[in-house]
Amino acid sequence: MPPTVYIETSIVSYLAAYPSRDLITAAHRQITHTWWQKRRPEFLIFASQVVLDESAAGDPQMASRRTEILKDVPLLEITPEVAELAATLIARLPLPPRAGADAAHIAVAAYHGMSFLLTWNCTHIANAALRPRIEKICREQGYSAPVLCTPEELAGGTEDA
Repeated sequence: MPPTVYIETSIVSYLAAYPSRDLITAAHRQITHTWWQKRRPEFLIFASQVVLDESAAGDPQMASRRTEILKDVPLLEITPEVAELAATLIARLPLPPRAGADAAHIAVAAYHGMSFLLTWNCTHIANAALRPRIEKICREQGYSAPVLCTPEELAGGTEDA
């Protein structure tokens, strides 16, 4: 069975985004598009209602583009256990109150046993300083944390070296 990937909202946002003059934004957009075109077929891709809700917010035209990208992506269920794990992450990590959705993304991916959580959110999710604490909290709650990474980190092949 191929590895599983939970795509967080920032991935969908970069896929839907128009070209940018900002170098970092343009690079993230290009890396995301390259990953989506070349590597995505090697994985089983999932999202959640949290991704749908965040993607549907904001500018209606962009929301429509993001929603279109997600139309064939299976959604993982948000269970009471997911909510409990997200609440534990919020309580035990240095996350601001507005980062509840970030904790929910991690919780959904961990609860459902995803191999990877793909994101460009390096402040609250793919953060090397937070990673050990996230993994510890997930383990203590009975789950394995997914690998929290960017498309750039997941760009290499999965074949044996």
